[in-house]
Amino acid sequence: MGVAAIIKVLIVEDEQPIRDLIALHLSEAGYKCQTAADGAVGVRKIENEKFDLILLDIMMPEIDGYELLEYIRPLDIPVIFVTAKHTLQDKVKGLRLGADDYLVKPFDMIELLARIETVLRRYHKTERRARYGDVEIDFEAHRVTKSGQPIYLTAKEFGLLALFVKHKNIALFRELLYERVWENEYDGDSRTVDLHVQRLRRKLGWDNVLVTVHKVGYRLEAPK
Repeated sequence: MGVAAIIKVLIVEDEQPIRDLIALHLSEAGYKCQTAADGAVGVRKIENEKFDLILLDIMMPEIDGYELLEYIRPLDIPVIFVTAKHTLQDKVKGLRLGADDYLVKPFDMIELLARIETVLRRYHKTERRARYGDVEIDFEAHRVTKSGQPIYLTAKEFGLLALFVKHKNIALFRELLYERVWENEYDGDSRTVDLHVQRLRRKLGWDNVLVTVHKVGYRLEAPK
């Protein structure tokens, strides 16, 4: 995914499997990621480099997430807490200290990506363009070209395309696709989603890369 303005994300998380998993999925979605295994390393990275967003665990050695948030807050960098601390009091404390959002572990990667997009939109830092192979997408203008030639998509087809490109290699449930694109509650009838995906495949020539996931939905394979 080629992004017009690369969004740089710092992931401060002391559990390596979670840290690596988040970095993998965000990198596939087009974000440039750096990681820190504790709050002290996070401080050093923030001092030496500019970030557009910070994902922050709370319970960490050296400097915990609450302390690190106090350091970040004057820098005007959006912060999302990603933490196992799950009580209402924990969430209220995190938001009152200045976090822009609060996500409890375990979480679905799709939800994390959606929350990141929402926070970045609030700060006017969302990506404006993306590329997948020979297909270029302008999210602001709702314009798509393939090998330089315009491809005319309906609003629903464009909405599906945006979801697939932003979540490459992730199986997206038909229910999620319907609720995000049609902005309505899914009624269990998959024909509407299936027909629109078929048309999108045909228009973009994506029969081999926009694959059907049995009993789930669809997945856009990352380009080789």
